[in-house]
Amino acid sequence: MSVEEHKKEAPERVVCMILTVSDTRTKETDKSGHLMKTKLEDAGHAVYRHEIVKDDYSGIQKWVRFADQHDEIEALLINGGTGITFRDTTYEAVSDMLDKELPGFGELFRYLSFEKDIGPAAMLSRATAGVRGQTAVFSTPGSSGAVKLAMDQLIIPELAHMMREIYKDL
Repeated sequence: MSVEEHKKEAPERVVCMILTVSDTRTKETDKSGHLMKTKLEDAGHAVYRHEIVKDDYSGIQKWVRFADQHDEIEALLINGGTGITFRDTTYEAVSDMLDKELPGFGELFRYLSFEKDIGPAAMLSRATAGVRGQTAVFSTPGSSGAVKLAMDQLIIPELAHMMREIYKDL
């Protein structure tokens, strides 16, 4: 089957959870989380829940487990905490919990960031994606520009197709 044929078999609507990793943002100031929500809903997907968690390894993992354990949540979209400072733990917390990693997501994200306007600083991003159980997991940097790029160029175009692939053997 071709990719186009796969996409025809994909679900029209994916139920998602948004998790913003930040020590300072609130629901009111979470521009990136709201941007994710708007982009998902504009594409016909649903947002089941939107949470903010401090940049803390075990706190992030608690929400990854939550998403995986709630059958109604099909995809978890995380923004923030993907840098290289000591406090940035999202990459480690998420990567340690994935059953299947999708290295191409991070590679493509950094390539597109490099091409768009970031230049070689794109290598400092540790965006990642994969699957935990039957839940798709995407982790992007927290800036609105990074979220917009990831949503428009990578996540929205492939989210339903990814769910089709996760569900096809069930």
